[in-house]
Amino acid sequence: MEATTYNYKVVRQFAIMTVVWGIVGMLVGVIIAAQLIWPDLTYGIEWLSYGRLRPLHTNAVIFAFGGSALFATSLYVVQRTCQTRLLSDGLASFVFWGWQLVIVLAAVTLVMGITTSKEYAELEWPIDVLIAVVWVAYAVLFFGTIMKRKTKYIYVANWFFGAYIITIALLHIVNSMAFPVTLTKSYSMYAGVHDAMVQWWYGHNAVGFFLTTAFLGMMYYFVPKQAGRPIYSYRLSIVHFWSLNFIYMWAGPHHLMYTALPDWTQSLGMVFSLMLIAPSWGGMMNGIMTLSGAWHKLRTDPILKFLITALSFYGMSTFEGPMMSVKTVNALSHYTEWTIGHVHSGALGWVAMISIGSLYYLIPRLFGREEMWSVRLINVHFWWATIGVVLYIASMWIAGVAQGLMWRATNDDGTLTYSFAQSVNAMYPFYTIRLVGGFMFFAGMLLMAYNVWKTVAAGRVVNDARIPEAVHA
Repeated sequence: MEATTYNYKVVRQFAIMTVVWGIVGMLVGVIIAAQLIWPDLTYGIEWLSYGRLRPLHTNAVIFAFGGSALFATSLYVVQRTCQTRLLSDGLASFVFWGWQLVIVLAAVTLVMGITTSKEYAELEWPIDVLIAVVWVAYAVLFFGTIMKRKTKYIYVANWFFGAYIITIALLHIVNSMAFPVTLTKSYSMYAGVHDAMVQWWYGHNAVGFFLTTAFLGMMYYFVPKQAGRPIYSYRLSIVHFWSLNFIYMWAGPHHLMYTALPDWTQSLGMVFSLMLIAPSWGGMMNGIMTLSGAWHKLRTDPILKFLITALSFYGMSTFEGPMMSVKTVNALSHYTEWTIGHVHSGALGWVAMISIGSLYYLIPRLFGREEMWSVRLINVHFWWATIGVVLYIASMWIAGVAQGLMWRATNDDGTLTYSFAQSVNAMYPFYTIRLVGGFMFFAGMLLMAYNVWKTVAAGRVVNDARIPEAVHA
């Protein structure tokens, strides 16, 4: 028999875990930010050392928090826009529990120091295999649902989600190719400069597809829905999609400026990074201009504030990134705190805020309510998060420029003006401001968790929702 309801259970599960993992990941971030000010904060306990917690932080925020948000929203959007139930409830359940197992295994192994040491790809081979299996199941679930759609066209959000699903599978499998030695140790199939090239082809495209293309899928659905307006330009969305996906794949070498990588490859990475400004800003303007005729809603709708501010940070980050790929700028910025500021402008300002706004839209609908328990708390959360991001990134920008200038300063006789220890000492005031900003963002997540808890308590679990006969999203 043809399904008459949407599967909301898996969406609800991923939505709740997004909040949980967001708190965990950001708490670890606050701890390691504090460790840079007080190195003995964790009393020398090896499992809580900076070297163990830092990869735990990045994996928890990107793949646990960000990943869960993407699973929740993509599986909601594909059902609503295709007017059909997910391909398989059993497969949906496998994807949820499989991904939670990946997260737990990652947390345990990273604090134990079991790592490949590859940025954003630290997990050892058995977990990599599990990720690939879960991801293939996710792909079958997503594309299988599109195949059985009742609508004639595939809405643009699903194009972005589909591109990220396919590309992440390719990136993960190729970069994770390794020779296993034991259950907890393997060696990369690549060596030397080839390993670096493959790693940053993966690393930057993990940013490009997991943290950009995928969340643009989120934007293309939730901004129009919350604004009550159609997307500003469908034609622009298609140009945005194809140009972004083509150009992003070539930008990875900008992470390897002034290294053993061939100079022509570095230049290629720089050129494609600069080209990225056009599609990135096209997508940003498409999202923001969706509010044409509805700007007044920003005064009273804190969910829209989250979504539109996220787009603003997206525009800022995607201008800053290409600028930092220019060789002369990179000579100053690389290896400094400026890079950290840039990453968090994207991760907190864009990824986290678009996710938070989307979840504030989703959660009431998953628990049978018209809106969140407290709209006022959403507004407070917005200001805490925004001020926190600004403090964080501004302090790191200033620190990074100061750091770069101190490292390259020389005396008349060619000796260095400052020792490395002096440059570290100069960072302490900025580390303190960064900690305050990060803590504000973390506190906002706690506020969100309270609001979600009260919403859930006052509502009812909606595992399934009726598919309307009239075709609409």
